[in-house]
Amino acid sequence: MSKEKTLHTEVGSYISTLLRDHFGKGPTSVFVTVKPPFISIHLRGFLAPTERILLKQQEHRRVLETRDLLMNQLAADIKLDLWKIGNLEVEEVYADWNLDAQTGMILAIMADKSGAKEIAWDSAIQIESVREEVNEASRKAQKTPESTELYWLNNRTLLIERSGIFVEIEKELIHGGFVEELKLVKRPLERRLLLQTRIEAILEQPISEVFLDWNFISDKGYIVLLLENAK
Repeated sequence: MSKEKTLHTEVGSYISTLLRDHFGKGPTSVFVTVKPPFISIHLRGFLAPTERILLKQQEHRRVLETRDLLMNQLAADIKLDLWKIGNLEVEEVYADWNLDAQTGMILAIMADKSGAKEIAWDSAIQIESVREEVNEASRKAQKTPESTELYWLNNRTLLIERSGIFVEIEKELIHGGFVEELKLVKRPLERRLLLQTRIEAILEQPISEVFLDWNFISDKGYIVLLLENAK
């Protein structure tokens, strides 16, 4: 087994164990992509028995709030353990969930960002067209980002990094401590607006899932578009 595959396997096994220990059930499958400075971890079949009960009672918000709180607590452990596993110096950890599909995405950002410049873009796809669609969706939700960068992590995973995205009312809510409320409102809104763009037509690949998370302090956010295979 190659060193890269071994790393992916070890990270996937670690995340499965971590989630099982803290949620009572781990995912049925984990797909890990390591493309410095980004590590994406896609989870499938992830829903704890207590969460299943809450969802039957239409308590989606409570499940999401609990997961966000737990992931905030686990971020320090993830950073330390990824360093132990593969000398991966992680600076930030993001997460989002699709409760209905029982899937999730954990995104880790390494401290050394120099590798981002080496991530090639598929020359057959018009990067500026995709960027324009992302910016337009962002404008409808809040404002046009000051910066929008796009990275192919693999042939089915497009990572979008936006900076300078919050309007004044959002900044006031953040300052007032309403981060979780803002996150729970923004996710479905931005997901819906992104799915209304022409991104699928430009990429010639259907979007199967959209994951979003933000760093409210540094005014930036990440979007992970998980794509279906091209037809």
